[in-house]
Amino acid sequence: MRQAASIAVSSLCAVTLALTVGCDRQSGAAPAAAAGRPPSIVVAADVVAQDVPVYLDEIGTCTAREMVSIEPQVSGRITEIQFVDGANLKKGDPLFTIDPRPYEAELAAAEALYEKDKALAANAEAIAARQKQIFQQKLISPADYDQARYTADAQDATVKIDAAAVQTAKLNLEYCSIVSPIDGRAGHRLVDVGNVMRSDADLPLLTIQRLDPIYVDFTATEGDLPAVRSNMEQGLLRVVASIPSGSVADGATGNLQASREGTLTFLDNAVTNGSGTIKLRATIPNSDHLFWPGQFVQVRLILKTLKAVPVVPADALQLSQQGTFVYVINPADSTVQPRPVKVGQRQGDHGEMVAIESGLAAGEKVVVTGQLTLGPGAKVTLEAPATQPAAEVAKS
Repeated sequence: MRQAASIAVSSLCAVTLALTVGCDRQSGAAPAAAAGRPPSIVVAADVVAQDVPVYLDEIGTCTAREMVSIEPQVSGRITEIQFVDGANLKKGDPLFTIDPRPYEAELAAAEALYEKDKALAANAEAIAARQKQIFQQKLISPADYDQARYTADAQDATVKIDAAAVQTAKLNLEYCSIVSPIDGRAGHRLVDVGNVMRSDADLPLLTIQRLDPIYVDFTATEGDLPAVRSNMEQGLLRVVASIPSGSVADGATGNLQASREGTLTFLDNAVTNGSGTIKLRATIPNSDHLFWPGQFVQVRLILKTLKAVPVVPADALQLSQQGTFVYVINPADSTVQPRPVKVGQRQGDHGEMVAIESGLAAGEKVVVTGQLTLGPGAKVTLEAPATQPAAEVAKS
C-alpha cells in the first residue's frame, strides 16, 4: 500500500512539472535559470564631447628645403679639405682650398699693370692740358691738340680695364677658398686632397642639403581638391607629419616625439593626368633632424575642426547586419540596449577614439569590453578599467 501511494504521488508530480514547463513555453516566459542569470561584467566609458579635426591621411616624402651642388669656379689642385663628411654646416664654413699661388701671382701682375697704366694716364692727361694752353695761343694746329686729347682719354680707358682685371684676379683668388653657401648637412665628398679640378668640367665636389625646415611632398585625390581649396581660403592649413608607428625609425627617436606639425605651403596648379591626383607640399620644422630627405612619412592634412562632437573609444563599436552600433548603459537599472550610430573619423595618435556623427550624446555611458555576453535588456556590472602606470607595469 505504501509503495502504491508513493508511485501515485510521483506520477502526480511529474504531470504537474510537465504542465508547468508546457505553460512556460506557450507563454514565452524565460526559464527560471535564465531569469536568474547574474549580471555580465563589462568595462564602460563615458561619451565625451570634444573638438575633432576633419582630415585627410596620405603618405608623403621628405625633401630638403635647399640643396646645393658645390662646384669649383676656378681650376687648380685641391690642397686642403676643411670639413668632415656628414657634418652640420653653417653658411660661410670653409670646405675646400684650391692652390691659391697661381691666382696670387695673377693678382700681383694685374695690380702692377694697373699702377703702370695709371701713371701713363696721368702723364697723358698732363700733356693734353699743356697742349690745350698752346692751342689756345694758336701756336699748334687743332689736329695736334686733338691727338693729345685722344691719347689721354685712351690711356684713362686702359686704366679702367686694368682696374677690372684686378677685381677679376681678386675674385679668382677668393674662389680658391670654397665655403658653404647655406646652412645644411654635408654629404659625401667626391674629391680628395691632390685632385686637380677644372672649372669647366661640371663635376661637383660636394652636395649640401638644408634640413631645417624640411619639405614634405604628398598628393591628394581630385575628389578631395574642392575641400582643400575651400579650406585654404580660410587660412593656412595645419599638417602633421609622423614617422610610421612601430618602425625602426620610430623606435630610434628615444625621448623625441615621432611627429611634427607644420603648414601647407604649396598646392599645384594642375591635376596630374592618369593618376587623378594633385601635388601638395608642407613645410615642417625639423631642428632636431627627425626627418630626413627621401624618408617616407605619414601625413595628416587637417582641413577644419568640428566643435563639441561626441567621441567614444573605438573598442565600443560593434557590427551587425544592420550596421554599426554600441551598447548604451541605462544608469537607472544597469541594463544595456544596442543603439545604431553613424561613425565619423578616428581620432587620437593611434586612432583609439572615434567621432560619432549621430546616435549618441555627451554624458551617456557605453560598453567598451565584454559585449559578447550582452543582449537587449541584459544587466551589467561595471568593472574599473586598468589604470596601472606604465612604469609600474614595467617593474612587475
